Parts: sequence; structure tokens; C-alpha cells
Amino acid sequence: MQTRRTEPMTVIGAGSWGTALAILLAREGHPTQLWGRDSAQLELMRESRRNMRYLPEALFPEKLQIASDLHQALKVSSDALIAVPSHAFRSTLEAVRPHLAPHTRIAWATKGFEIATGLLPHQVVREVLGETPGAVLSGPTFAKEVGAGLPTAMTIASADERFAKELALTLSGPSFRAYTQTDIMGVEVGGAVKNVIAIGSGIADGMGFGANTRVALITRGLAEMMRLGVKLGAQRETFMGLAGLGDLVLTCTDDQSRNRRFGMALGRGASSASAQSAIHQVVEGVPAARAVYDVAQRLQVDMPICREIYAIMYEDKPVRSAVQALMGRDVRSEAE
Repeated sequence: MQTRRTEPMTVIGAGSWGTALAILLAREGHPTQLWGRDSAQLELMRESRRNMRYLPEALFPEKLQIASDLHQALKVSSDALIAVPSHAFRSTLEAVRPHLAPHTRIAWATKGFEIATGLLPHQVVREVLGETPGAVLSGPTFAKEVGAGLPTAMTIASADERFAKELALTLSGPSFRAYTQTDIMGVEVGGAVKNVIAIGSGIADGMGFGANTRVALITRGLAEMMRLGVKLGAQRETFMGLAGLGDLVLTCTDDQSRNRRFGMALGRGASSASAQSAIHQVVEGVPAARAVYDVAQRLQVDMPICREIYAIMYEDKPVRSAVQALMGRDVRSEAE
């Protein structure tokens, strides 16, 4: 029988995903503090006992409290979980660093390469915090469904197998199952690339293409993800799991995906700016397209779908020209 502990936890980042994770932890019996940068938003959450901006349907469990003081929230917690967009990840770590107790371990649910450096989240953690125990949470998850308590599974990867297992036990319950592994690189590459492919899938559907096109994009997108991951030292089999194929399929096929909806708007003729504005939240695939393109160029990894998505968003390439470029490529082996 696996034993679970109900120790205090702190979630940093009060967006949709941070809020959903805090609700999940509190629902499983952990005294949980949720902190974010927007003090006015935190006060509204404290009064209404829900996140009206991002997850209005999900009422906070009793064990979830809104923290106004970051130092105090971290002081009482065994582990801290960061859930912020990739562009805010480094600055969040820097804000957290002075307040970390010696015993506090760090986990994160941030996906994507850092644009300025081409680093993945675990590499940014190492630069900012040093060799602290760390773990990444990733996989096919929508915040709304986690907040509603619908059955969900995800992956926790850490070089510290004990930490990964303890965190998996912390999160797991009747409606949530966490699996563990050690390939942080593979899990994070999957989380970074899938948003770019999801934009491509959305573009195809927005242009009126069929299921054949969508499945082709997912399958060849997975090949690109694997190609880049293996080049960076990841294990190929990681990409056939929840954080690779699972997250890719979810993000490419469900309209809860902001990246897919953004792509659909582009496919219907909207500009990038208007498509992003209509979604009202960060579309991670937009900066990810630039970051993935830059990393692939530096490593000389062939990623034609990601390259065309980059060209659409940053070189004003017409979407139909991008489709024609992909369909007109030289015939080659599927294994390439």
C-alpha cells in the first residue's frame, strides 16, 4: 500500500493552470497556499473563493488559501510548485529564490524554451537556483477539467526519483493519476514543441481541410518533436507517452486548446494580433514558434512544420504558401 502525506504546499502562479493545481492539491487534503503577482486579483479570489478570471466554475476547497505574502507562503511549505508562462519563468524563480527555505523543493508546470537563451525550464532552474531538487509536471491536461475534478493523467519527471514519486503520490487521487520518470529533457521538449504543432493543426482546420490533414500534421509533428528531443539527449520512448504523443494529440484536437483556436483564426484569415486578442490569455505557441525555430536552426535539426509555422507568424508568409511548401517537399523515407 502506497502511503500519501498531506503536507503543506505552495503554488506560485494564479492563472488557470496554477489555480487548477492548487484546487487539486487542496482537494487531496494538502493545506495549500496560492500566490500570484496581481494583488488585486488575489483579493478578489480571496473574497469570492474562486478565480473568476480564469476558472469561474471551480469553487475553492476549504484547505486552499490565497497568500498575500510570498515569504510566509514558502516558509510553511515542504514543496513549491511554479505554474507560470515560459516568458515569466526566470523572473518568477528570481523572485522566489530569496524566500526559499533549505528544505523546500521546487517543481514546475511551465512549458517551452526560453526565447532569449534557448534553454528549457530545468536548465533555467539550474542557472537561477543551482543544483536544487527539481521536477517538471507535464502531459495532456486542461485546467478547466482538472478544476472540475474530471479524470486526468500526467507525467512527473525528475532526476531525483524519490522526489518524483513523492510528488506523484501528493497529486494522485480518485480523479488524478500521476506517472513518474527521469527523462526531464524529453518531457520538456514535448511540452515545448506540441504548442507549435497545435497552431498548425488549427490552421489546417480553419482552412477547411479534413481529418486526413490533421492526423498527418500530428504524426509528422511527433516525428519533428522526436528528432529535436533525441538531438538534445532525450530518450525516444518518452515521446510515445503522456508528455509527448498524449499532450500533442490533446492540444491539436480539442478546442479548449488556445494554440489550436489561435491557429484556426489564422486559417480563417485573421491576423496574428487579432487572433491573440480574441483569446484573452497567453498563447504559448506564439513565442514557442520562434524559440523552437531558433533551437532547431542552431542544432541543424530538420523541422519543416515548425519552420512553416514560424514563417507564417514572423515572416508574414501566407498560410496557403506554407501548405504548398510542405506538400511540395521532396519524397523521402518516413523514417527520416
